[in-house]
Amino acid sequence: MLRVVVESAAGLPKKKLGNPDPITTIVFKDEKNKTKFIDRETNPVWNEVLEFDLKGVALDSSSFIDVIVKDYETIGKDKFLGAAKVYLKELATGQLKSLPSKNLPLLGEKGQSTGAIINLVIGYEPPATGIPNPNAHADGDPAAGDTGDGGEEGDEDYTDGGHGDAPGSVPSPGQPGKQLQKRIGKGRNRQRTLANKPQDFQIRVRVIEGRQFPGNNIKPVVKVNVCGQTHRTRIRRGNNPFFDEIFFYNVNMMPSDLFDEDISIRVYDSYSLRADSLMGEFKLHVGYVYDEPGHAIMRKWILLSDPDDSSSGARGYLKVSMFVVGTGDEPPVEKREQNEEEDDLESNLLLPAGVTLRWVTFVLKVFRAEDIPQMDDAFVQSVKEIFGADSDKKNLVDPFLEVSFAGKKICTKILEKNANPEWNQLINLQVKFPSMCERIKLSIFDWDRLTRNDAIGTTFLNLTKIASSGGEIEDAHERYGPSPTSEANTGDSEVGFLPAFGPCYINLYGSPREFTGLPDPYDELNFGQGEGVAYRGRVLVELSTLLDGKADKKVEDIPRDDILVAQKYQRRRKYSLCAVFHTANMIQDTGEPIQFEVSIGNYGNKFDSTCKPLASTTQYTCAVFDGNFYYYLPWANKKPVVIITSYWEDVSHRLDSVNLMLCVIERLESNITTLKTALQAKVSETRLAELWLKLVNQFIDDLTSFNVPDLEGKPNLTSLDMQIRKLRTSTIERIRDSARRMKEEATDVKATLVDIEDWLERLKELAEEPQNSIPDVIIWMLRGEKRVAFARVPAHTILYSTYDDQASGKYSGKTQTVFMQYPMDKNKGLKIPVVLRVNMWLGLSAHEKKFNNFSDGTFSVFAEMYENQALVFGNWGTTGLVGRHKFSDVTGKIKLKRESFMPPQGWEWEGDWFVDPEKNLLSEADAGHTEFTDEVYQNETRFPGGEWKQAEMAFTDVNGEKALGLNEIECPSGWQWEDQWTCDTNRAVDEKGWEYGITIPPDDKPKSWVSAEKMYHIHRRRRMIRPRKKVSGAHVPVERKDVVDREGWEYSSLIGWKFHSKLRSTDTFRRRRWRRKMAPSDRLGASAIFKLEGALGIEEEDKSSKKETATSLFGANTPTVSCSFDKSYIYHLRVYVYQARNLLAMDKDSFSDPYAHVSFLHLSKTSEIIKATLNPTWDQTLIFNDVEIYGDPQTISHNPPYVVLELYDADQVGKDEAMGRSMCPPLVKLNPGMDISPKLLWYPVKHKGKIAGEVLVAAELILKNTGDETDLPIVPPKRAEQLYMVPQGIRPVVQLTAIEILTWGLRNMKTYQLAAISSPSLIIQCGGETVQSAVIKNLKRNPNFPGSVLFLKVLLPKEEMYTPPIVIKVIDHRPFGRKPVVGQCTIDSLEEFRCDPYVTKAEVAMSSKVALMSAPRDVIIDIEDRRPLLEAQVGRIWWMFEL
Repeated sequence: MLRVVVESAAGLPKKKLGNPDPITTIVFKDEKNKTKFIDRETNPVWNEVLEFDLKGVALDSSSFIDVIVKDYETIGKDKFLGAAKVYLKELATGQLKSLPSKNLPLLGEKGQSTGAIINLVIGYEPPATGIPNPNAHADGDPAAGDTGDGGEEGDEDYTDGGHGDAPGSVPSPGQPGKQLQKRIGKGRNRQRTLANKPQDFQIRVRVIEGRQFPGNNIKPVVKVNVCGQTHRTRIRRGNNPFFDEIFFYNVNMMPSDLFDEDISIRVYDSYSLRADSLMGEFKLHVGYVYDEPGHAIMRKWILLSDPDDSSSGARGYLKVSMFVVGTGDEPPVEKREQNEEEDDLESNLLLPAGVTLRWVTFVLKVFRAEDIPQMDDAFVQSVKEIFGADSDKKNLVDPFLEVSFAGKKICTKILEKNANPEWNQLINLQVKFPSMCERIKLSIFDWDRLTRNDAIGTTFLNLTKIASSGGEIEDAHERYGPSPTSEANTGDSEVGFLPAFGPCYINLYGSPREFTGLPDPYDELNFGQGEGVAYRGRVLVELSTLLDGKADKKVEDIPRDDILVAQKYQRRRKYSLCAVFHTANMIQDTGEPIQFEVSIGNYGNKFDSTCKPLASTTQYTCAVFDGNFYYYLPWANKKPVVIITSYWEDVSHRLDSVNLMLCVIERLESNITTLKTALQAKVSETRLAELWLKLVNQFIDDLTSFNVPDLEGKPNLTSLDMQIRKLRTSTIERIRDSARRMKEEATDVKATLVDIEDWLERLKELAEEPQNSIPDVIIWMLRGEKRVAFARVPAHTILYSTYDDQASGKYSGKTQTVFMQYPMDKNKGLKIPVVLRVNMWLGLSAHEKKFNNFSDGTFSVFAEMYENQALVFGNWGTTGLVGRHKFSDVTGKIKLKRESFMPPQGWEWEGDWFVDPEKNLLSEADAGHTEFTDEVYQNETRFPGGEWKQAEMAFTDVNGEKALGLNEIECPSGWQWEDQWTCDTNRAVDEKGWEYGITIPPDDKPKSWVSAEKMYHIHRRRRMIRPRKKVSGAHVPVERKDVVDREGWEYSSLIGWKFHSKLRSTDTFRRRRWRRKMAPSDRLGASAIFKLEGALGIEEEDKSSKKETATSLFGANTPTVSCSFDKSYIYHLRVYVYQARNLLAMDKDSFSDPYAHVSFLHLSKTSEIIKATLNPTWDQTLIFNDVEIYGDPQTISHNPPYVVLELYDADQVGKDEAMGRSMCPPLVKLNPGMDISPKLLWYPVKHKGKIAGEVLVAAELILKNTGDETDLPIVPPKRAEQLYMVPQGIRPVVQLTAIEILTWGLRNMKTYQLAAISSPSLIIQCGGETVQSAVIKNLKRNPNFPGSVLFLKVLLPKEEMYTPPIVIKVIDHRPFGRKPVVGQCTIDSLEEFRCDPYVTKAEVAMSSKVALMSAPRDVIIDIEDRRPLLEAQVGRIWWMFEL
C-alpha cells in the first residue's frame, strides 16, 4: 500500500479575478487520486490521505508520483497552477518507511519556477509476498531514478563506482561489493526452501548485441560456458554486432552446487590467429541470476574486461538476458524496449569485480540556434491576437533544446516566437565514464501548449569522434615488432583526451522546411531516424568534461565572459557555389516538367523567404523517351547552371586535413582492389609481388609526404582541433613505420591483406571531422511545385582549397555522377528517380577567380518572362486569361512587367528583349519513340432511357478535354500509319468498346466509368487507337529540332504545362518566351556569375502590394544561367555483358528470368532474357553507335560516366521485378587505334542496400574520328538478329568440362510448409546446364538415391575467377504435380574439385583410390548460412564429385 498525505500548499498564483480554488491530484502509474478543492485560497490546507493499492507488486527503484495542483472550475477544464515529481527510490530500497517532502517547489508548464510550494508525506507498506517484477531495475541501483527532470544522485560517496571485496563477487551497477554480499546472503536464505538434492534446472543465456568492441576490421564471436558446456554464436563483423541467439543448458545438480557455478561469457576476435584473440570476459555466479526477481536478468548490459588486468577498463559491452528455470517454474516474458535511445543504459549495466567507472560531468554550453523553420500555423497567431496576446507571424516557432544521454534528459528554457533563439544556458550531465553510450542526442523541439511538442531536428555528438582513449593506435604495428621509437614515448606524446567539442555549430537535418497545416509525412526524420532530406537549422554548442566535483544545478546560465568568447567563433565569410548540370537520365516516372534546386543551408531554397533570392533552380524541362526504357532531359549543348552565395564560418583548416586523408584512402582502396583481383585471377607470383610492392611503396610515399595543415593562427580554433591533429599525426607515423617493417619482413602477400585493410579502417576513422559547420549541399528534383527526390553532397567533397591540390575536394570543379533518392524510401534505392551528371565548385568568394580554371563552356545570363494570350471568339488576346497575367513567369502565377526588370548590381543589359522559344518545354508525346499509338475518345450522351447521340464534344482526350476528330488527325512527317482507327476492347468495356458514366453536379464529366450499361447512365465513351511507326530505322535520341512558330508562340488546349509548337484547332491558349541578355560590367571570366546575388530588381512603384513583393522571394525573378558548349564529340560505346552469378530468386520455383537494362547517359538498351536461372550467361555485346557528349574528351577520359546495369526478373503476369543494380566504369579510348582491350571483371549487384549477386561485365568508350568508321573494332559475331556475342580476346576462354557427381542420400530433412519431405530428388545446375537425379520414393524407408552417378557436360572458363557456381536444389514431389524447392546450396569455387585428365594413369588411379577412402564430404543445405534463396530448410546431402 502506498499512502500520500497531502498536507498543505503555499504561495499559489492568483487568478485575474480573485483567488484560485486549489485541488491536488496525485498520479501513480496511470492511477489518479484527488483531494477536495478549497474555496478561494492561495495557501490551502487539505490534510487528506490518498491511498494506492499496489496489488501485491513491490515498488521498484524507478517509481515516482506526479503531484499536480489545479484551479477547480465548475464549468470547463481545471486550470493548471503547478506540478512536481517525487521519486520513491528510498522507499523502494527499504531505506525509509515514510518519505516527508516538505516545501516541494511547484513548477509551471514550461518547467519554470512558480514560487509556490507543497507539503507531502509519503508512506509505503511493502507487500508480504510481492509479485516479482523482472523488468524493473536492480535494487540499490544509484542511477535508476535519474530522468530528465532530475532525480536524486545515489552513491555519491563512491566516486569510482563499485568494488568487489570477495573473489568472484559481482557488484550490481555502481554498488559496493559488501552490500552485494549482504543481498546474496538474503537470497541464500530463500534458497534453503529448495530441497538439497539433485534437481533439474535449465539455464538460458540469450546474447543480444554488442557495443564498442575494441579493434578494427574485427569479426567477433561470443562463447558462453555454463557447467562445463560451451556454446558459441555465429561470427559477425564490426564493432557493434547484433547476435540475437539463445543457448540452453540442461543440468541435474544440487542447488547448493549449481548456484556456485559460474556463467562465463567471453568475446573473441575470430579474424585474429594470434593468442590475444580474447577481447573481453564477464563472469557471474548462477546463484546471482537465481536471486533476481523472476530468477532472471532481463536485457542487461554487461561490461567486458580483461581477465588478466581488471583495471584496464572496459573492453566492450554485451547485452544479454539470463534465466535459471527450475522444475515447474514459469520463465518471465522478455519485453523489448520501445526506444533504446531513451533507455537508462547506465542503470542497466552490470560490472565485474574490480572494474571501476568514474563519475564525470559533461558540461554542455548551448549558446544559440539559427534558421529554425516555421512550425506553427498563422491561424494560431490570429487567435492569440483576438484574445489580446502579442503576435509575431514572422517567427512562428517556440524552440527549446533537449539533451539526452544514457536515459537522462535535460531541457533548456523555451523561447517563444523566435526562429533564431539565444538560450545561453549551461547543461550539466553527470554520468559514469567511460560510458557504453556513444552519442549525446541534441533535439530541438517546438513547444506547443495544446498538443505534443513537435520535433524540429535532431543531431548527435558522437563521443568516439570527440574523445580518444589513446589505445586505438597502440596495436597498429604489433605484428611486425615494436616500433623503435614507441618505447621512448613521454607524456608529451600521449594522444588520449576526454570528450571535448567546439564552440562550433552543428547542423540539423530532417523533413522539408515548407510548413503545411497537414501532418508531416517525413516527421520521423526530425527525430534522427533516417537520412534527413533538408536543412532544418543549426545550433552553437560547446562541450567540456570535468572529472572532479558535482554540479549543483542541472541547468544554469552561461557566464557573460563565455558568451563573449563564443562570439569569435561566429565570424562568417562569403562562399560561392556553382553547379552545372550536364545530364539527367534514367527517369522512369514522367508527368509535369522537371526542375532542379540546389541549396546549402537556407541559401537557394526557393520556398524560403529568409534569404535573398538566388539563381538556385534550373529551368523547367519536359522529359523525353530515350527509345528503350528510360526518359531523360534534353538539355543538348545548353546546360543549366545554378549560382548560390552563402555565409559560413571558415573551417578550411579542418576540411583540408579531411580531403588530404581521403586522397590517401582512395589510392589505398584502389590498390587493394587491384591486388584482390590479381589474387582471384591467380596471377603469377612475380606479378603478384609487383602489385603488392607498388601498393606498399605508394602507401609509404603517401604517408611520408602527408603533412597535416598547421593550425597556428587559424580562425575558429578549438581544443578539439589540437587534439585531433595530434592524434592524426601520431597514428600516421605509427602506421608508416609499420608499413616499412612490413615491406622488409613480409613473406606472404595474402597474409598481409589483413593488416593493410586494418590500416585502411584506421585512416577512415581519422578522416571523419566532427566539427564541420558547413552544411551539406542538397539537390532537389521538383516536378511542377512538388519535391520528389533529393541528394546530399558533403560540402568538403566540392570545396576548393589553396593549401594544396589534394586538399581540394575530390569533385571540386569536376563532373560527378549523383544518384538521387526518394525521401524515406522504404525500398532503399530499388528504383532510381534520376541520375545526374553535375559539375560543382564551392569556394571562398575571395578565391572565386580560381573558378575560371575549372569552368568549361561559355556562361550566359538572361532575364526571361512569358507573354500569355487566350483565344476568345476567334481572336487571340489577353481578355480571356483566367488566373493568368499578360506577362508572367514560367508558371504563369507571378505577374511581371518588362519595364520593371533591373539587373543586379555589377551587371548591365546587353541588347534588347527578344523572343526565344523554350524547346525543352514543348511536350510531344511521341518524342523519342520509334513506335507510337495515337488515341482519342469518342463520346456520346443521352437523356435517361433515351437514344445515344453524339456529344457536344464528340472527341476528347482521356481527361475529357477537347481533341481532334478521327479524320482530322494527320500522320506527322517522318511517320507512317500501320493500321486504321480501331476500337480498344482490351479494357473494362462492353463488347463494342463502350464504357458508361454519370455526372454528379457540379461536375460536367463523369468521375468514374463502368462496362455495363444502366438506364440512368447519360454518358458513354470508347477509346479509338491507331498505331504508327517511324519511317527511318533505329532512332538515336539527340537534341530535338522542333519546328517552332515563326513568332515564337507555343500552344496548349488548356492552361497548364503541356505545350506544343504547332497550332491545333482545339488550342485555346498560347504563350511565348521573351529574354534579355545581361553582361558583367566590371569583371571578365566565368567567375562573374557569382555577382548574381538577389533577384532582378523591381521598381519601387511596383512594390505597393505586399503580395507582389512576396512573390519575388520565390525565385521567379531570378536570372537564368546556362553554360553553352560550341562543340560536341561523338563516341562509340560497347558494353560486354557476359554473365551473372548468385542473383536473387524472384519466382516461386526459386529461380528468376533475368535480363538487364543497360544505361549510359541518355541512351539505354536491353539484354535478352535468360529463363529459369540465378546464374545467367548472356554472352552479349550491346553497341551504342553514336553517343553525343559535350565537354573536353580529356575530362571524360579521367572521369567517365558510369555504365549502369539494372537487372529485372521477367514475369509473364504482372510487372517485372527489380533484382538489383550494378555500375561499371568504361575504358575510354581517345585514339581508336589504341591496342588495349577491356577486361571482364565482377561488379557487385546491390538490392536495397545489400549485395545480391555479381555481374561479369566490361565496357569501352571510343572517341570516333569525324566520318571515319574504319578505326572502330570489328563488329562481334552475331548469335541472332541484332544480338551480338562478346568477342574473342574479351570473353573468357572456355573448355568442355565433364562434371561427375556421386549422390548417395539425404538426411535430416525438416518439414516444409508443415508437411514432411517424402519423395525428394536433386536438381544440379551449372553454366546453363541442368541434371536431375532419380526420385527417392519414400524418404523414411530408404533415404538413399536409387542411382548414385550424375553426369554433366558444360563449357566452363579456364580461369577460376570466371567459373560459374554449382547450384544444388532439393525438390519434393508432392500430390497434384507440386514440386516445391525444399533446400538449396551454392558452391562458389570449383577449384578444389578439378582434376587433370592428361596426367598418368597411375596418378589417376591413386587419386581415385584416395578419394574413395577419404571420408565423404557433408554439404549442409542451411539457407541462413549459405545463399538465402528460400525460407529455412535444413538437411544434409551425402555426395562427392570431380571435374
